[in-house]
Amino acid sequence: MASPTSQRTNKFTTLRLRFLMIMLLCHTPHESKLFSANQNHQKIFSPPPPPQQQQQDSNPHAAFDTLDLDGHFSYQNTAHAARDFGNRFFFRPAAVLHPSSVSDIAATVKHVYEMGPLSGLTVAARGHGHSLQGQSQADGGIVVNMESLTRRPSQGHLRGGGGGGRYVDVSGGELWIDVLKETLKHGLAPKSWTDYLHLTVGGTLSNGGISGQAFRHGPQINNVQQLEVVTGKGEVVTCSEKQNAELFFSVLGGLGQFGIITRARISLEPAPNMVRWIRVLYSDFSKFSTDQEHLISLDESFDYIEGFVIINRTGLLNNWRSSFHPKDPVQASQFVSDGKTLYCLEVAKYYNSHHDDAETIDMQIQGLLSKLHFITSTLFVSEVPYLGFLDRVHVAEMKLREQGLWEVPHPWLCLFIPGSKMDQFASQVFGSIVTDSSNGPILIYALNQSRWNNNIKRTSLVIPREDVIYHVSFLASAVPSSTGKDGLDYILARNQQILDYSSGAGIGLKQYLPHYTTQEDWKGHFGPKWEVFQKRKSTYDPLAILAPGHRIFKRQYEIRKQSITEGLLKKT
Repeated sequence: MASPTSQRTNKFTTLRLRFLMIMLLCHTPHESKLFSANQNHQKIFSPPPPPQQQQQDSNPHAAFDTLDLDGHFSYQNTAHAARDFGNRFFFRPAAVLHPSSVSDIAATVKHVYEMGPLSGLTVAARGHGHSLQGQSQADGGIVVNMESLTRRPSQGHLRGGGGGGRYVDVSGGELWIDVLKETLKHGLAPKSWTDYLHLTVGGTLSNGGISGQAFRHGPQINNVQQLEVVTGKGEVVTCSEKQNAELFFSVLGGLGQFGIITRARISLEPAPNMVRWIRVLYSDFSKFSTDQEHLISLDESFDYIEGFVIINRTGLLNNWRSSFHPKDPVQASQFVSDGKTLYCLEVAKYYNSHHDDAETIDMQIQGLLSKLHFITSTLFVSEVPYLGFLDRVHVAEMKLREQGLWEVPHPWLCLFIPGSKMDQFASQVFGSIVTDSSNGPILIYALNQSRWNNNIKRTSLVIPREDVIYHVSFLASAVPSSTGKDGLDYILARNQQILDYSSGAGIGLKQYLPHYTTQEDWKGHFGPKWEVFQKRKSTYDPLAILAPGHRIFKRQYEIRKQSITEGLLKKT
């Protein structure tokens, strides 16, 4: 039995270790906040860096003001770089770089790289800030404002002759809406889009870039001819399928882990000027999915194919009348959507009103619709300019901004589902888990990988291994103060329920715009691609400087902090 003296000594030692641990954990040069489903915010603390690095990190001016840059750093007004579209994660950087040239970005990354493995600094590229879980943030690090680095395509950067050789060179910080407007002046446009065009080129190419044209052309990363990239070593590298191909395919869909995209060469095609936009409804999911898969299998089909789920929506068709015209107004007025789960097929046919015959376009559309099995009274049609069609989400954005409903939490869940499992997924998720679609759109549309460029397999994008897959996105917006079904906690719990069901049922889904908190989960996400992904990281960003917000790899300093903390916890 221990003596009273030894007991007191042990107790004092334990208290001293605990005090030391608390001091170590609380002493940090940067404070960050993470909003979660369980609490308003949680402060994240970490042990101090080595003395020499502590001095560098606590005074970023000293570390970077000596660099010869065309642009500049800002150290005070950095709060905007700690926010993103998701509005759930807030990590404040030590500095924001506003580059005026690619060499500004390269010099900054190279400087961090040369600081060595024990530096705690990281670098994140931020485009339009449309990430969902802090992926474009760098806690206590450097955020690169990519929108400072723009070069309008109108300045002589359109190239190529006839056929498929036409392309445009654009800055990684350029918005797709601006790329579209400039290329349209030349009667051309990129082939593949995202539904929302106010995103940067580098941002979508780092993820994939998916929309209703992808069934034919593949995602945006399937339509890139060349990239200019700043690697995690600060090297500026031009890469393509034939030049530095490993880096090229690494960066496409690579979540920013291997380099910052500073320029992209995008394939173009002749642009239409008008769109025939059509919506129809289904009450039977099997018919809805069968028709989608039929349409994406055709050589001559619609130019855009998407769908969405509508659950218990009152007066649905009356709402459509503001933008669409019913084929049969009498039948449409009698249709009741209340209390029903419905599936909307949304398709579009592009044409050039100066060259294409309207009657021929009508015949093509009627021929395609005649093979489908929708509810006939729900056929609605609209005719809109091509630019307006592609930029349609921005119109909704403006309305939400006016109502103060845009800058709210967006707990989105975006998935790829194997085609063979889609009926099973839909039956459970839309039959039992998701009982309301009022929080935001639920997109669902089929894609056919067999029609894509085979190089998609060499990129870092992770998708199920089946020819036909479905893109399903739950694009919810949360009311910040709500504790009900429109609140953040409820929506996050519902998302998790979807993931838990899918895991237990062996659905084999893959997340698009993925978010995981442990490296084990990331390994599961990448599956057979993990070994290659890890090798590419060690080649192009060996110190794990880039894109820390994804939390895939840790800097050596972060690993050391964790080791110190775990060691102290064991002693207590």
